[in-house]
Amino acid sequence: MRRQYATLFFGALIVAMIGPTGVRGAESGAGEARFAALRDRMVAEQIQARDVTDLRVLAAMRKVPRHRFVPERHRLEAYDDHPLPIGEGQTISQPYIVAIMSELLRLEGGERVLEVGTGSGYQAAVLAGLAAEVYSIEIVEPLARQAAATLRELGYTGVAVRAGDGYLGWPEAAPFDAIIVTAAPDHVPQPLVDQLKPGGRLVIPVGVFYQELLQCVKAPQGLQCTSVIPVRFVPLTGEEVNKKR
Repeated sequence: MRRQYATLFFGALIVAMIGPTGVRGAESGAGEARFAALRDRMVAEQIQARDVTDLRVLAAMRKVPRHRFVPERHRLEAYDDHPLPIGEGQTISQPYIVAIMSELLRLEGGERVLEVGTGSGYQAAVLAGLAAEVYSIEIVEPLARQAAATLRELGYTGVAVRAGDGYLGWPEAAPFDAIIVTAAPDHVPQPLVDQLKPGGRLVIPVGVFYQELLQCVKAPQGLQCTSVIPVRFVPLTGEEVNKKR
């Protein structure tokens, strides 16, 4: 599958848990119609054009109101092909990266997913339409609180968000069918591998200056990883990751 180079600037450490849910109380009017049109264009020009083909992922990207996950002053840019600031020195990643990482998880709808790096909560909202349960951890506590509030306001009641060190995962909720990490460690964290079910998928950027987005499967002989595309994420932070360096 052909993949284009994508750059992501994502400053938060995240693990997301999302259950089956819908968005209630959708806004109406000309403004929301305009945002819906922008979402359709985003999917067609930024995501499908880069060979993301999973129909469920494309549907989720069309549905989730990305503009509700960015500060109001940036809402008109919410569907553009670049990251945006979300406060606390962090950013929401570009739509393509959210889509390709979601596709690489190979979700069918009944899975339990761990996300490391909640950020604004947007990736968690996308995962909510793809999996049965999603757990999300954010190392920046104000972002964790804001993301939880936004998700709750939009009706994603099945999403569990907490502040904490995502390197350690969410052992109480393990094992997971899939894990997604949205900041780059210099190695694959063993606690996350331990919390994967046999046959489970891990999607993670790894590296320091030169980074690769890896799609990994937990096989009987160990973790089997394939490099997908070069990426540029902010480093994974936290006390545990620092101990391993």
